[in-house]
Amino acid sequence: MNASRADFSFPKRVRLLRRDEYRRVYDEGRRRSAPLCAAFFLSNGLPETRLGITVPRSVGNACARNRIRRRLREVFRLHRAAIAGGWDVVLNPRPLVAKVPFETLRQEVLRLFPNAAPPSLAARAPAPPPRSTARFR
Repeated sequence: MNASRADFSFPKRVRLLRRDEYRRVYDEGRRRSAPLCAAFFLSNGLPETRLGITVPRSVGNACARNRIRRRLREVFRLHRAAIAGGWDVVLNPRPLVAKVPFETLRQEVLRLFPNAAPPSLAARAPAPPPRSTARFR
């Protein structure tokens, strides 16, 4: 496979595929919101960021929902190398996503992704309590 083609691919390892993966991000993750989209994200312990997209029926018919998914996947696919690794991200688009110019969509969606890799597990461990200097006898 051509190296430049591999950089812009969208392989299964960078997708959220199972219901339990989505549920975990919704239940345990954090949320960011913008006029075009809401993003839920959670540290995944992997070197890559994985993407999931959920488009509710209220957004439109199947054709409209599929178009919205394709547009969001394309933003992720083109900018995957620039997005910080280590996150599971679920995007929930709003109906306006289907109508805005692609450049506007790109800017708004990229602002929703976390800017840095998640802290390591060692950094998240609580620090031991400080030793008391008082003497008890």
